Amino acid sequence: MSEKKHRVSRRQFLNYTLTGVGGFMAAGMMMPMVRFALDPVLRPAEEQDLVQVVKVEEITNEPQRFDFKIKQVDAWYESEETRSAWVYKDGEKIVALSPICKHLGCTVNWNSDPANPNKFFCPCHYGLYEKNGKNVPGTPPLAPLDVYDHAVKDSYLFLGKAKPRKEA
Repeated sequence: MSEKKHRVSRRQFLNYTLTGVGGFMAAGMMMPMVRFALDPVLRPAEEQDLVQVVKVEEITNEPQRFDFKIKQVDAWYESEETRSAWVYKDGEKIVALSPICKHLGCTVNWNSDPANPNKFFCPCHYGLYEKNGKNVPGTPPLAPLDVYDHAVKDSYLFLGKAKPRKEA
């Protein structure tokens, strides 16, 4: 074999060198942009603080809807979002349910369907939930309503994040 077949010409050497240097420069410029785009995704989620909603003495045995505002952070944008909860007393225990139907995300209402009294009713696809938030078998929802984290401080109910129930 001759050496001419395996030698790198000046033109090829410059081509390889410029391609490598250009690649390193492009990577150097792209890394901050990629980091800027992915940083909010890679940051751990912040725990939501509990928000004061209502005086405990105003809560009855019948579910009532209470609206409250939370501070929400989407990447770099901070805003206030209005949330709702169905709250009632079950003996001495306070229950706070999310009004979001687990079928398609519509809003459920308490005791709004004359054919199904004392139940949560979703008007979108006629979903039904018992008073305790469990879905009625044979209706569209496949899971019970989410339950809010809650605490009572200084005779006020504070609500946190709605979490799915653990099926027993």
